[in-house]
Amino acid sequence: MNAAHARRALPALIVGAILIGLAPIFVRVAGVGPSVAAFWRLTLALPLLGLMLWRLPQPPPAAGADGVSPRALRWLWLAGAFFAADLALWHHSIRWTSVANATLLANMAPVFVTLAAWRLYGERISGRFVVGLALALIGAATLVADSLQIGPATAFGDLLGVAAAVFYAGYLLGVSRQRRVFNTVQVMFWTSAAGAVLTLALALASGEALWPPTAWSWLMLAGLALLSHVGGQGLIAYALAHLPASFSSVSLLVQPVAASLFAWVLLSERFGLQQAVGGIVVLSGIVLCRLALLRKA
Repeated sequence: MNAAHARRALPALIVGAILIGLAPIFVRVAGVGPSVAAFWRLTLALPLLGLMLWRLPQPPPAAGADGVSPRALRWLWLAGAFFAADLALWHHSIRWTSVANATLLANMAPVFVTLAAWRLYGERISGRFVVGLALALIGAATLVADSLQIGPATAFGDLLGVAAAVFYAGYLLGVSRQRRVFNTVQVMFWTSAAGAVLTLALALASGEALWPPTAWSWLMLAGLALLSHVGGQGLIAYALAHLPASFSSVSLLVQPVAASLFAWVLLSERFGLQQAVGGIVVLSGIVLCRLALLRKA
Protein backbone atom coordinates (compact mmCIF):
# COMPACT_ATOMS: atom_id res chain seq x y z
CA MET A 1 0.00 0.00 0.00
CA ASN A 2 1.33 3.45 -0.95
CA ALA A 3 2.05 5.33 2.30
CA ALA A 4 1.03 8.72 0.87
CA HIS A 5 -2.32 7.33 -0.31
CA ALA A 6 -2.87 5.72 3.09
CA ARG A 7 -2.28 9.05 4.87
CA ARG A 8 -4.78 10.80 2.61
CA ALA A 9 -7.43 8.11 2.94
CA LEU A 10 -9.01 9.20 6.23
CA PRO A 11 -9.31 12.92 5.33
CA ALA A 12 -10.74 11.88 1.94
CA LEU A 13 -13.30 9.65 3.68
CA ILE A 14 -14.42 12.42 6.05
CA VAL A 15 -14.68 15.03 3.29
CA GLY A 16 -16.60 12.51 1.18
CA ALA A 17 -19.05 11.90 4.03
CA ILE A 18 -19.54 15.66 4.44
CA LEU A 19 -20.25 16.08 0.72
CA ILE A 20 -22.85 13.30 0.69
CA GLY A 21 -24.40 15.10 3.64
CA LEU A 22 -25.52 17.66 1.03
CA ALA A 23 -27.51 15.01 -0.86
CA PRO A 24 -30.73 15.27 1.22
CA ILE A 25 -30.70 19.05 0.74
CA PHE A 26 -30.39 18.75 -3.04
CA VAL A 27 -33.09 16.06 -3.19
CA ARG A 28 -35.47 18.10 -1.06
CA VAL A 29 -35.24 21.30 -3.10
CA ALA A 30 -34.81 19.83 -6.60
CA GLY A 31 -38.54 19.62 -7.27
CA VAL A 32 -38.52 16.10 -8.73
CA GLY A 33 -39.62 12.71 -7.42
CA PRO A 34 -37.27 10.53 -5.36
CA SER A 35 -36.61 7.92 -8.07
CA VAL A 36 -36.03 10.64 -10.67
CA ALA A 37 -33.57 12.39 -8.33
CA ALA A 38 -31.63 9.13 -7.96
CA PHE A 39 -31.61 8.64 -11.75
CA TRP A 40 -30.30 12.12 -12.52
CA ARG A 41 -27.78 11.93 -9.69
CA LEU A 42 -26.11 9.02 -11.47
CA THR A 43 -26.77 10.03 -15.09
CA LEU A 44 -25.45 13.58 -14.82
CA ALA A 45 -22.29 12.22 -13.18
CA LEU A 46 -21.53 9.87 -16.10
CA PRO A 47 -20.16 12.42 -18.65
CA LEU A 48 -17.57 13.73 -16.18
CA LEU A 49 -16.68 10.23 -14.99
CA GLY A 50 -16.45 9.05 -18.61
CA LEU A 51 -14.10 11.92 -19.46
CA MET A 52 -11.94 11.09 -16.45
CA LEU A 53 -11.91 7.43 -17.47
CA TRP A 54 -10.91 8.34 -21.04
CA ARG A 55 -8.04 10.46 -19.73
CA LEU A 56 -6.58 7.57 -17.75
CA PRO A 57 -3.46 5.84 -19.11
CA GLN A 58 -4.43 3.10 -21.55
CA PRO A 59 -4.44 -0.43 -20.04
CA PRO A 60 -2.56 -3.41 -21.47
CA PRO A 61 -4.46 -5.08 -24.36
CA ALA A 62 -5.14 -8.23 -22.32
CA ALA A 63 -6.99 -6.31 -19.64
CA GLY A 64 -10.07 -5.59 -21.74
CA ALA A 65 -11.81 -2.30 -22.46
CA ASP A 66 -10.79 0.38 -19.96
CA GLY A 67 -8.83 -2.24 -18.08
CA VAL A 68 -12.01 -4.03 -17.00
CA SER A 69 -12.50 -7.65 -18.07
CA PRO A 70 -16.09 -8.78 -18.79
CA ARG A 71 -16.01 -11.10 -15.78
CA ALA A 72 -14.72 -8.44 -13.40
CA LEU A 73 -17.17 -5.93 -14.83
CA ARG A 74 -20.05 -8.02 -13.47
CA TRP A 75 -18.87 -7.32 -9.91
CA LEU A 76 -18.82 -3.59 -10.55
CA TRP A 77 -22.33 -3.75 -12.00
CA LEU A 78 -23.46 -5.70 -8.94
CA ALA A 79 -22.07 -2.99 -6.66
CA GLY A 80 -23.90 -0.41 -8.80
CA ALA A 81 -27.13 -2.39 -8.45
CA PHE A 82 -26.70 -2.40 -4.66
CA PHE A 83 -26.21 1.38 -4.69
CA ALA A 84 -29.28 1.91 -6.87
CA ALA A 85 -31.34 -0.28 -4.54
CA ASP A 86 -30.07 1.69 -1.54
CA LEU A 87 -31.07 5.01 -3.11
CA ALA A 88 -34.49 3.77 -4.20
CA LEU A 89 -35.35 2.12 -0.89
CA TRP A 90 -34.19 5.08 1.19
CA HIS A 91 -36.05 7.62 -0.94
CA HIS A 92 -39.24 5.57 -0.82
CA SER A 93 -38.93 4.80 2.90
CA ILE A 94 -39.44 8.52 3.51
CA ARG A 95 -42.94 8.17 2.03
CA TRP A 96 -43.92 5.50 4.55
CA THR A 97 -42.16 6.64 7.70
CA SER A 98 -40.70 9.82 9.17
CA VAL A 99 -37.58 11.39 7.71
CA ALA A 100 -35.89 10.85 11.08
CA ASN A 101 -36.71 7.12 11.09
CA ALA A 102 -35.57 6.69 7.49
CA THR A 103 -32.32 8.58 8.08
CA LEU A 104 -31.43 6.69 11.24
CA LEU A 105 -32.26 3.24 9.88
CA ALA A 106 -30.46 3.84 6.58
CA ASN A 107 -27.37 4.74 8.62
CA MET A 108 -27.36 1.30 10.25
CA ALA A 109 -25.11 0.13 7.40
CA PRO A 110 -21.97 0.03 9.65
CA VAL A 111 -23.56 -2.78 11.68
CA PHE A 112 -24.05 -4.93 8.57
CA VAL A 113 -20.63 -4.02 7.14
CA THR A 114 -18.87 -4.92 10.38
CA LEU A 115 -20.69 -8.23 10.69
CA ALA A 116 -19.97 -9.13 7.06
CA ALA A 117 -16.31 -8.06 7.26
CA TRP A 118 -15.92 -10.28 10.33
CA ARG A 119 -17.83 -13.32 9.07
CA LEU A 120 -16.97 -13.26 5.36
CA TYR A 121 -13.51 -11.74 5.22
CA GLY A 122 -12.07 -12.60 8.63
CA GLU A 123 -11.53 -8.96 9.62
CA ARG A 124 -10.63 -8.79 13.30
CA ILE A 125 -13.07 -6.68 15.31
CA SER A 126 -11.90 -5.63 18.77
CA GLY A 127 -14.08 -4.88 21.77
CA ARG A 128 -12.98 -1.23 21.64
CA PHE A 129 -14.13 -1.01 18.04
CA VAL A 130 -17.56 -2.44 18.95
CA VAL A 131 -17.89 0.14 21.74
CA GLY A 132 -16.95 2.91 19.30
CA LEU A 133 -19.51 1.65 16.77
CA ALA A 134 -22.23 1.55 19.43
CA LEU A 135 -21.30 5.05 20.59
CA ALA A 136 -21.46 6.44 17.03
CA LEU A 137 -24.88 4.85 16.46
CA ILE A 138 -26.17 6.24 19.76
CA GLY A 139 -24.98 9.67 18.63
CA ALA A 140 -26.79 9.28 15.30
CA ALA A 141 -29.97 8.30 17.17
CA THR A 142 -29.60 11.34 19.43
CA LEU A 143 -29.41 13.60 16.39
CA VAL A 144 -32.93 12.64 15.28
CA ALA A 145 -34.46 11.48 18.59
CA ASP A 146 -36.98 14.30 18.85
CA SER A 147 -38.46 13.35 15.46
CA LEU A 148 -38.48 9.57 15.77
CA GLN A 149 -41.85 7.82 15.43
CA ILE A 150 -42.32 4.19 16.43
CA GLY A 151 -45.53 2.26 15.76
CA PRO A 152 -47.49 0.10 13.29
CA ALA A 153 -48.06 3.05 10.94
CA THR A 154 -44.33 3.40 10.28
CA ALA A 155 -43.42 -0.30 10.22
CA PHE A 156 -43.30 -0.70 6.42
CA GLY A 157 -41.23 2.43 5.92
CA ASP A 158 -38.91 1.38 8.75
CA LEU A 159 -38.40 -1.97 7.04
CA LEU A 160 -37.50 -0.18 3.81
CA GLY A 161 -34.97 1.91 5.74
CA VAL A 162 -33.30 -1.20 7.15
CA ALA A 163 -33.26 -2.78 3.68
CA ALA A 164 -31.59 0.37 2.33
CA ALA A 165 -28.87 -0.01 4.99
CA VAL A 166 -28.31 -3.64 3.96
CA PHE A 167 -27.89 -2.69 0.30
CA TYR A 168 -25.59 0.22 1.12
CA ALA A 169 -23.50 -2.16 3.20
CA GLY A 170 -23.32 -4.46 0.17
CA TYR A 171 -22.22 -1.51 -1.98
CA LEU A 172 -19.49 -0.50 0.48
CA LEU A 173 -18.19 -4.06 0.77
CA GLY A 174 -18.28 -4.53 -3.01
CA VAL A 175 -16.41 -1.29 -3.66
CA SER A 176 -13.90 -2.09 -0.91
CA ARG A 177 -13.08 -5.44 -2.52
CA GLN A 178 -13.05 -4.16 -6.12
CA ARG A 179 -10.77 -1.23 -5.24
CA ARG A 180 -8.04 -3.84 -4.82
CA VAL A 181 -8.26 -4.41 -8.58
CA PHE A 182 -9.66 -1.21 -10.12
CA ASN A 183 -8.92 2.46 -9.64
CA THR A 184 -11.41 4.97 -8.25
CA VAL A 185 -12.62 6.29 -11.61
CA GLN A 186 -13.26 2.81 -13.01
CA VAL A 187 -15.28 1.85 -9.95
CA MET A 188 -17.26 5.09 -9.99
CA PHE A 189 -18.01 5.00 -13.73
CA TRP A 190 -19.19 1.40 -13.95
CA THR A 191 -21.16 1.37 -10.70
CA SER A 192 -22.83 4.66 -11.71
CA ALA A 193 -23.69 3.30 -15.15
CA ALA A 194 -25.32 0.23 -13.63
CA GLY A 195 -27.19 2.33 -11.09
CA ALA A 196 -28.42 4.76 -13.77
CA VAL A 197 -29.99 1.92 -15.78
CA LEU A 198 -31.78 0.52 -12.74
CA THR A 199 -32.96 3.86 -11.36
CA LEU A 200 -34.31 4.79 -14.81
CA ALA A 201 -36.46 1.65 -14.73
CA LEU A 202 -37.63 2.51 -11.23
CA ALA A 203 -38.41 6.11 -12.17
CA LEU A 204 -40.49 5.01 -15.17
CA ALA A 205 -42.30 2.37 -13.11
CA SER A 206 -43.12 4.92 -10.40
CA GLY A 207 -44.84 7.23 -12.86
CA GLU A 208 -42.80 10.25 -11.76
CA ALA A 209 -42.14 13.01 -14.30
CA LEU A 210 -38.69 12.21 -15.67
CA TRP A 211 -37.78 15.66 -17.01
CA PRO A 212 -36.86 18.29 -14.37
CA PRO A 213 -39.33 21.19 -14.63
CA THR A 214 -37.10 24.25 -14.11
CA ALA A 215 -33.56 25.55 -14.47
CA TRP A 216 -33.37 25.52 -10.66
CA SER A 217 -34.18 21.80 -10.66
CA TRP A 218 -31.40 21.15 -13.15
CA LEU A 219 -28.96 23.18 -11.05
CA MET A 220 -29.82 21.26 -7.87
CA LEU A 221 -29.56 17.90 -9.66
CA ALA A 222 -26.20 18.95 -11.11
CA GLY A 223 -25.04 19.77 -7.58
CA LEU A 224 -26.29 16.38 -6.41
CA ALA A 225 -24.41 14.63 -9.22
CA LEU A 226 -21.15 16.57 -9.08
CA LEU A 227 -20.74 17.41 -5.39
CA SER A 228 -22.45 14.53 -3.62
CA HIS A 229 -21.84 11.74 -6.13
CA VAL A 230 -18.65 12.43 -8.08
CA GLY A 231 -17.07 14.33 -5.19
CA GLY A 232 -18.50 12.59 -2.13
CA GLN A 233 -18.86 9.01 -3.32
CA GLY A 234 -15.65 9.34 -5.34
CA LEU A 235 -13.63 10.27 -2.26
CA ILE A 236 -15.24 7.42 -0.34
CA ALA A 237 -14.38 4.96 -3.12
CA TYR A 238 -10.79 6.24 -3.05
CA ALA A 239 -10.54 5.79 0.71
CA LEU A 240 -11.99 2.27 0.68
CA ALA A 241 -8.83 0.99 -1.00
CA HIS A 242 -6.75 2.04 1.98
CA LEU A 243 -8.99 1.65 5.06
CA PRO A 244 -10.89 -1.36 6.45
CA ALA A 245 -14.51 -1.47 5.30
CA SER A 246 -15.76 -1.69 8.89
CA PHE A 247 -13.97 1.47 10.01
CA SER A 248 -14.90 3.31 6.80
CA SER A 249 -18.59 2.55 7.30
CA VAL A 250 -18.50 3.87 10.88
CA SER A 251 -16.74 7.05 9.73
CA LEU A 252 -19.55 7.65 7.24
CA LEU A 253 -21.79 8.43 10.22
CA VAL A 254 -20.31 11.90 9.83
CA GLN A 255 -22.89 12.19 7.02
CA PRO A 256 -26.02 12.63 9.19
CA VAL A 257 -24.13 15.15 11.33
CA ALA A 258 -23.17 17.10 8.21
CA ALA A 259 -26.72 16.82 6.83
CA SER A 260 -28.14 18.27 10.06
CA LEU A 261 -25.70 21.19 9.94
CA PHE A 262 -26.42 21.87 6.26
CA ALA A 263 -30.18 21.77 6.93
CA TRP A 264 -29.70 24.25 9.79
CA VAL A 265 -27.62 26.68 7.72
CA LEU A 266 -29.43 26.36 4.37
CA LEU A 267 -33.01 25.46 5.33
CA SER A 268 -33.25 27.02 8.82
CA GLU A 269 -34.07 23.64 10.36
CA ARG A 270 -33.59 23.14 14.08
CA PHE A 271 -30.08 22.42 15.35
CA GLY A 272 -29.99 22.80 19.11
CA LEU A 273 -28.21 21.33 22.11
CA GLN A 274 -29.55 17.82 21.47
CA GLN A 275 -28.22 17.78 17.89
CA ALA A 276 -24.88 19.19 19.03
CA VAL A 277 -24.54 16.50 21.69
CA GLY A 278 -25.48 13.83 19.15
CA GLY A 279 -22.84 15.10 16.75
CA ILE A 280 -20.16 15.09 19.46
CA VAL A 281 -21.09 11.52 20.45
CA VAL A 282 -20.90 10.39 16.80
CA LEU A 283 -17.44 11.92 16.41
CA SER A 284 -16.31 10.40 19.72
CA GLY A 285 -17.38 6.97 18.52
CA ILE A 286 -15.46 7.41 15.26
CA VAL A 287 -12.34 8.48 17.15
CA LEU A 288 -12.63 5.43 19.42
CA CYS A 289 -12.91 3.15 16.37
CA ARG A 290 -9.85 4.84 14.87
CA LEU A 291 -7.85 4.29 18.06
CA ALA A 292 -8.91 0.64 18.06
CA LEU A 293 -7.70 0.34 14.47
CA LEU A 294 -4.35 1.94 15.26
CA ARG A 295 -3.89 -0.27 18.31
CA LYS A 296 -4.61 -3.37 16.24
CA ALA A 297 -2.04 -2.27 13.68
